[in-house]
Amino acid sequence: MTGAYFFDFYCHLQCQALWKLIRQYFGGLDYGQLIGSHETPPRSLRLDGFSPGFPPFLRGPYHTMYAIRPWTIRQYAGFSTAEASNSFYRKNLAAGQKGLSVAFDLATHRGYDSDHSRVEGDVGKAGVAIDSVEDMKILFDQIPLDQMSISMTMNGAVIPIMAFFIVAAEEQGIRPDQLTGTIQNDILKEFMVRNTYI
Repeated sequence: MTGAYFFDFYCHLQCQALWKLIRQYFGGLDYGQLIGSHETPPRSLRLDGFSPGFPPFLRGPYHTMYAIRPWTIRQYAGFSTAEASNSFYRKNLAAGQKGLSVAFDLATHRGYDSDHSRVEGDVGKAGVAIDSVEDMKILFDQIPLDQMSISMTMNGAVIPIMAFFIVAAEEQGIRPDQLTGTIQNDILKEFMVRNTYI
């Protein structure tokens, strides 16, 4: 029995057990009747033919999922300057953290340089101020970007921040295809949550 077959079989058993619990406990209703089958979930929810770790990743991004590799745990953090944030990140990584989640200040989120008069009260508050590639290089100095996942909660100024990140990585000798992580591009969140937009 191969590892892939074992995991597929295990997932199949778990799915069957879950549907039995749903039918048994939720309000006395037999959800099997509602979806047209007593033994299997609806076709739209079934993952037959898909294996974890392979496109389109319907069963997850890793072949063994989290049985061997634990979840990436990050602390969302960023402090006034790139130097202060870098120091905090390196302490966390030395303590065993496996990924980073960068908190940017409001000026950076809104796409302003720190010296712009419109954001002078927001610079370095509730996150790190990043104005240039140099700031990004300082932020990730001595942090192996090819060995960990980086999450950057950024919306409005996502393009320059992503460009800064890629250039900072390249200056560490890391190719863009070696980088992993997430970045947002949700301008509606900026408009709805912060009443701001670019």
